[in-house]
Amino acid sequence: MGADSRPYFPSSPRKKRLVLSLCLFFLSVLSTLAVGAQLAIAYAHNKAPFSGDFDPLAPFELAWAHPRILLLGIPFSFTLMGILLADELGHFFACRYYGIDATYPYFIPAPTLIGTLGAFIRIRSPIHDRRALFDVGLAGPVIGFLFAIPALAFAVWYSKVMPGADANSFIVFGNPLIVKFLAFVLRPGVPLDSLLLNPVGRAAWVGIFATALNLVPGGQLDGGHIVYSIAPEKHTRISLAVIVALVPLALLWSGWLVWAVLLLVTGFRHPPLLDRWQPLDESRRAWAFVGLLIFVLCFTPMPFYVR
Repeated sequence: MGADSRPYFPSSPRKKRLVLSLCLFFLSVLSTLAVGAQLAIAYAHNKAPFSGDFDPLAPFELAWAHPRILLLGIPFSFTLMGILLADELGHFFACRYYGIDATYPYFIPAPTLIGTLGAFIRIRSPIHDRRALFDVGLAGPVIGFLFAIPALAFAVWYSKVMPGADANSFIVFGNPLIVKFLAFVLRPGVPLDSLLLNPVGRAAWVGIFATALNLVPGGQLDGGHIVYSIAPEKHTRISLAVIVALVPLALLWSGWLVWAVLLLVTGFRHPPLLDRWQPLDESRRAWAFVGLLIFVLCFTPMPFYVR
């Protein structure tokens, strides 16, 4: 498609979107800095995060009373925001390549355990064909994964060996296959439950977890886009199968039930493509297996549990 045939989008709405995107990004940096400072303090005292008397608002109250403490949160905040931003920019630039109107990445600042509810972009125009949908869906998770792995490897390599470090932790984190693999290669012979990850590692873990969630193969998630681009006639059935599979997993982590409800709401429909009949080429089908491998490496049935 030539440049002249691409749709024209007014510049003023884009400027307003950019201002909103930057404001949300700045607020998310502040909220993740507050959480990161709390994680850095715990790590400096050889404690797992969220140990002792747990108060989810404590990091934000501490940062409000002592703003300079936010500097301690830079490793966590910049790592996490960098991974999430890389993921969303992967989607954004794939949309730009295909002439798809998409918003800038919108971050959601929130007083959560990680200081944010993630980020998203909103697609505001039709997608032409399955190849474009596939590239847009896969670009984010792949790029986010590539940013997360070096950070996670660094954290595993420089992690502290602290047997029983999480004994008093309010929240215990699970270990996806990629964490187990890196620990096996970089810290052989050290039990996983004895590795105390630094704040960079905690941020990378969150990025890995977000990648797994995005690649769940159903609904409007990135994994659902990939499924629809490969076999649009099977999208509904696969989404339903994923919902059924997530229900028993909720016994391990209740969040899977929330994810199942989300897919139940969105999983039986998908924005139509202007040309849904153009098949994917072999290289993209090979990349689909790469996406599946990333999902398997990042997925954990019980991401974390509360004591």
